[in-house]
This record gives sequence, C-alpha cells and structure tokens, in this order.
Amino acid sequence: MSDVKVTGRVISVQGPVVDVKFLKPEDVPNIFNMITTSAVGGEKIFLEVAEHLQGNIARCISVNSTINLRRNEKADVTGASISVPVGDALYGRIINMLGEPIDMKGGFDSCEKVPIRKKETGSLVKIEQAGRKSFELMETGIKIIDVLYPVVNGSKTGILGGAALGKSILTLEIIQHIVNRYQGSCVFTGVGERIREGNELYYELIKHGVFSKTMLVFGQMNEPPGARFGVAMTGITLAESIQRKNQDVLLFVDNIFRFVQAGAEISTLLGRVPSETGYQPTLISEVSEFHERIRTTAGSGGSMTSFEAVYVPADDLTDPAVVAIFSFLDSIMVLSRERIQLGLYPAIDPLLSSSSNLDIDIVGKRHFDIAQDIIRTFQRYEELRRIVLVIGIDELSAGDRTIYERARKLQNFLTQPFFVAEAYTGKKGEYVTREQALEGCERILGGKVDQRTEEEFYLIGPMPF
Repeated sequence: MSDVKVTGRVISVQGPVVDVKFLKPEDVPNIFNMITTSAVGGEKIFLEVAEHLQGNIARCISVNSTINLRRNEKADVTGASISVPVGDALYGRIINMLGEPIDMKGGFDSCEKVPIRKKETGSLVKIEQAGRKSFELMETGIKIIDVLYPVVNGSKTGILGGAALGKSILTLEIIQHIVNRYQGSCVFTGVGERIREGNELYYELIKHGVFSKTMLVFGQMNEPPGARFGVAMTGITLAESIQRKNQDVLLFVDNIFRFVQAGAEISTLLGRVPSETGYQPTLISEVSEFHERIRTTAGSGGSMTSFEAVYVPADDLTDPAVVAIFSFLDSIMVLSRERIQLGLYPAIDPLLSSSSNLDIDIVGKRHFDIAQDIIRTFQRYEELRRIVLVIGIDELSAGDRTIYERARKLQNFLTQPFFVAEAYTGKKGEYVTREQALEGCERILGGKVDQRTEEEFYLIGPMPF
C-alpha cells in the first residue's frame, strides 16, 4: 500500500456493526484489516473489516464500544490487521484484545508487534523432535487427572461443564500446580467470562507466586462480541511468540464456548442465515482456525499445551458448539452436577470423560491396567448403586458388596483439597504425585484397605495409611 492515507466515511452504525464507504474500489481494505475512527469526545474506535459490500463499502465489526459514533465520521485505513505486542515485557501484565494494557502499569512501546490473524498453514505431519521424547507426561498433581486423563506435553485438554460446576477453580488449580512444578510460561486468556473471575484470578496468581510467569489477556462479558471473539486469537498469538523462543508454553482458555458464542453474535449481526441448530454457518471453520494454531511441530521451538474450559449450555453435551469443540481435544473431562451434589470435588465424571492419552504406549502397562480397573469398578458400581437404591446394600452378594464398598472408597480417594479452594473447604491444598495416586488406587482395588471406612478417604491427598 502506498504512503497516501486512505480514508472513508461511516455510513451506518448498527450496534457493533459499522459500514464504511470509500470513493474508489481499490481503497477498500482487505478482510481483517483494521480501520480507525473516533466517537464524539475523541474516543478512538477500532474496526475490523468482516465483509465487502457493493458500492465500495466495507462492513466492519467494532472491537470496542460504538456509542457516540456519528454518521459521516472520517474512518482511516491502517493498512494492516490488528497487531499486539509480544515479548518478555508481557509477563505479569494484563492486556486486552488490541494489546493495550488494562492494569494501569504503562505501555509496551519498545515491544515487537505481531498480527493476531495468521494465514492458513495447511496440514503438517508432526515429526519427533531431536532430543524430545515422543510423549512427555506432565504431572498436574491432581489425582483423578493424572490417573485417568494424563496430560501429555503438546496435547489439548477440555474441561466441560454447565454453570457453577467448578471449571474456573479446576483451571486455576492446574495453573498453580503446573507452572510451579515445571517453571514454565503460561498464557491465560479470559474469553467472555465474568470480570469478578478475572479479578480473583489476578490475586490468586500473585498469592501462589506464579504471576511473574503468566501473561493475561482479557475480553470479558461486558465487551462487544468483536472483542470477545478476537481475544482468543490474541491469546494464542502470545503463546506462539513464547513457543518460537524454544520454550514450552501452557495456554489456558476460560471459556472457549464464549468464543463460539461471540462468533454466533457477529454472524447474526452481519445478517448471515444461521444453521439448523441456531449457530453460525461458519461454526466448524472458526473453531478449527483457533485449534489448528495449538500445535507442536518439528523446528518450531517449544511445545504448546492447552487447557480449555468449555461451558455446556443446560448441561447438554450434544449441543452443536460443544460437539464442535471437543472433536479437537485429546482429553475431555466432563464435570457432573450429580457429583457436585454429593460433594465430590473435582466433580469429574469418570464414565462420561475420556482421554486418548490413556494408552499403554504413553503411560505404561501398570498405569494403564490400574486406570482400566478403576473404570470397570465404577461401571459396576453404577449398576449396583441403582439396585441398592431399591433393595438396600444387605441384599447384595459378598462379591458385589466388596466391589460396591471399594468403588465408594475409590470415589472419595479421587477427591482432593485444592490450594485455590482452601477458603471454601477449610482444608489445606495437597499436591499428589502420579506415583502416590496410582499406589493409593492400587491399594484400594487390591483390598488392602477394606477395613477402613469410606469417610477416611474423603478430601485427602496421598493415602496416609
């Protein structure tokens, strides 16, 4: 683009959708390019081109509020897409989708800037990197995750659940454990969640001493859909910048469903006809655009491991947006309302959840066998539980009663006091190694603690007896 500044005029404002008209067809900026304009009072408004219309019109989505934006206001073409600062200066800082600091600690004038949108990279076969094992297990210190849903470096893990099931608490505990243990870098992306949760996260990270290794990006509930949609791309851009320096990075997203929801709002505002299920027609392409950037490839530097909280509307796991998201995940941990009511924290349902990393070649034969025994025991327990509700436990055979009682001990043993939930549970948080968790499960399954009551296993760390 030449040095001549191209300007257009705002001809229509409908909420976050702004139409900008240009004099000549060649002046119309490309899709995803940024246009800046101003509201009454001088507040700058950033627009991202979403569509080209007839008559040299660019239909744009605003990433901040369009209140007081007038018709015929001048709009300047920047000639580039939205770019955000990257680098070590962002550790311990909070930015918004545009890369602007929102923690009142000064700007990033000297930082390199990188566009948040990337061209399609095509498919790429993952080749084992020199000096790196094929599968590198990451210990989370949370018993149920390490035993049944092991995390592999470079994998994608989803925490699925409806409202108030503990997705954010579990995400926060994982950050606290992994960043402390591995001294790795972490990018937390708050997509469309409550400001209160962002505030709590900030103070929790400082309290547990991991804030200095964390970059935070927020596009919260009170912001327009353009910001809530784009903030996911900003978060992954920061993670990619760390990865390029040969460092392993953890990407936490809370909540990826809000990213889809923001895309649906934008789609409706642009006048696109929704699909049969009510979501945007571009649902799969938008979800894949995000997930295909979470990758670990030979020669690209470090690995990128993601943990994504996924809100499940009305606890319906067949919701099209939820299905579209979990088709990209390696591990799916489903939080159950029934387990919350029983006081089992974390409330991960072992029969609804699954992990492709629970493989004999990844975790080894002993771990694999214990995990399979646990799942079999829980499946049998579920059948027996329904019988017990009708006829009582005394009517069970000796063998079935043993399985029933061991399953209840196992269920309680897989609960754990969290560091970030000490105020709620009144118990000090516990970090449990994978070996300690496996050993405890093995002892319960082997009948070595049959004489103990099930209450003794509730909300404990490693097995104390």
